[in-house]
Amino acid sequence: MAFMDVAPTGTPNNKTAILFHGNFFCGATWNETIHVLAQTGYRVIVPDHIGYCKSTKPVGYQFSLAQLATNARSLLDTLGIGNVTVMGHSFGGTVTFRYALMFPESIDEMVVVNAVGLEDYVAKGVPWITIETSYATSLASTFESVQAYENMTYYVGQWEDAYDVWVQMVIDVFYGTKRDDFCWNQAQIVDVVLNQPIAHEFANVQPRLLLMIGEKDTTAIGKTWAPPSVVATLANFTALGLDVSAQVPNCTLVFFPELGHTPQISDPVAFHAALIEWLTTGTTNSTIQS
Repeated sequence: MAFMDVAPTGTPNNKTAILFHGNFFCGATWNETIHVLAQTGYRVIVPDHIGYCKSTKPVGYQFSLAQLATNARSLLDTLGIGNVTVMGHSFGGTVTFRYALMFPESIDEMVVVNAVGLEDYVAKGVPWITIETSYATSLASTFESVQAYENMTYYVGQWEDAYDVWVQMVIDVFYGTKRDDFCWNQAQIVDVVLNQPIAHEFANVQPRLLLMIGEKDTTAIGKTWAPPSVVATLANFTALGLDVSAQVPNCTLVFFPELGHTPQISDPVAFHAALIEWLTTGTTNSTIQS
């Protein structure tokens, strides 16, 4: 498993943060957050999940949320790191919840940003599709198709040229030397999200949680093949944020009303101000707390 290990650039606070990337991302997409956390005094560990980016893309690998969480814990153990702040975005947020449920004693606090899986897609009516069907969709991905999807869903029509680098990053993997394996792994991850829901376990989350929500996000696994009547019920991130916040015993909820799936990229100043204030004081302005 490839990873970055970034030493603090500010006065060390003797804390470590581990950051989990999302599905159309790599660890490097966290670059601005890495910089901010390092300046604040954190050592920052940033893995590429198995099946992604610079990590191996094994054929026949048994993908599961529990396996990805265990991979991260094993990496930290190898590095001699105990407790951590765990932070995840999108699919990485889903992994963060599973990590918290499996290893609660090893978490100082957790941060989740616009996670997929805040709702149970299949229970809401999203039809199951075969891995072969999902694999064919991955093979058809192009720079233009990924850019169009991200513009609509992640950046709510407010595209900036600076975002092109993140599209090119994932396209380089789609068309790299491990293209076939990567596309198959992508299909396996879709299967994981559909068949391993976390939405029924939020009440069991023990560490304190900062839940950060771009309210204009429309991300929902399966909405491209679900019937319109089902699509209309998905990805209401305002309602999802309130629902999850009400279930997690120690949760602070931060809304970004004008942002989509990637508030850390769309408005890094506001995002990191809220993040660092919460990490250092336990609360932050413009929040709803449960």
